[in-house]
Amino acid sequence: MSSVPSTMKAVSFSKTGGPDVLEYNESAPVPEPKDGEVLVKNNFAGINYIDTYFRSGLYPAQFPFIPGQEASGTIAKVQGDNPLGFKEGDRVVWIKVGGYAEYTAVAADRVIKIPQGVSDEDAVGSFLMGMTALSLIKEAYPVKKGETILVHAAAGGMGLLLTQLLRDFGCTVIGTAGGPEKCALAKENGAHHVIDYKASSGPTWVEQVLKLTNGEGVDCTYDGVGKDTYEGSLEVAKRKSKVVYYGSASGAVPPINIARLTAKNTSIMRSTLMGYIVTRKELEYYANGVLDLVKDGKLKIKLHKVYPLAEAKQAQEDLEGRRTTGKLLLKL
Repeated sequence: MSSVPSTMKAVSFSKTGGPDVLEYNESAPVPEPKDGEVLVKNNFAGINYIDTYFRSGLYPAQFPFIPGQEASGTIAKVQGDNPLGFKEGDRVVWIKVGGYAEYTAVAADRVIKIPQGVSDEDAVGSFLMGMTALSLIKEAYPVKKGETILVHAAAGGMGLLLTQLLRDFGCTVIGTAGGPEKCALAKENGAHHVIDYKASSGPTWVEQVLKLTNGEGVDCTYDGVGKDTYEGSLEVAKRKSKVVYYGSASGAVPPINIARLTAKNTSIMRSTLMGYIVTRKELEYYANGVLDLVKDGKLKIKLHKVYPLAEAKQAQEDLEGRRTTGKLLLKL
């Protein structure tokens, strides 16, 4: 198709390491979609912690690797059979890999149309994180009204969505965040109690959670931080409760001795969104669920910053340095 160029701007890496391994290229080849794929001209790409896991080598990647699990934009080309009825020019958001680029070839069944009234920024700003948040509270640990739930990193992109959803579900939300500014933001977004884990004096966050729950602990903890919080998350677990680990922002959770769970009949889980959206039906359930919440004004997306593609390295540094609140996007 003549309107699709042969080269594009993209960010990739050919070896694992820190943000310095990311390379910005203005003449990368535009991918050719295979049968059953669509070519999307991306407008905005989401930046997520999982991007840093591939870059650091925590998750395996084939080189050269273009990171980015999600982007929003318009369909530039439809290849082969098209049972889902996509058309050139459709506004879409997708989940796959290769978002740090102007064009991505995506299997059509991983693409969702953006409803009218939802901007490209909000569509991708809510997509992967919103689906993750919904899957956590609907499947990983189905929350019930009146329960007390602990959310770590409550002022991060994921944390802000989780606290809003949990508040609307009728749960009491305890959040942890680093510094007074982040604590205030978590409160604004629905956390009933926020603990500043960076506070140098006073009781630990574990002691504060136990005090807030009269020594009983919480019904569930959603822990996307990992190494720094996993032990405390087990300590604040109520009898017969669950700890859901879903991320490794501070490093991976080390092997846990199963005997640690005996004292309180605790359950633990390592949840990932990808395990909940395997089928087209599952993806549509979570994707449309999130986009409808955004459209109806029930889920507010806080954008931390929109970075130019050439500044992807800086964006990942800011994310890993805990210098951000809300969602980070790349403008393509």
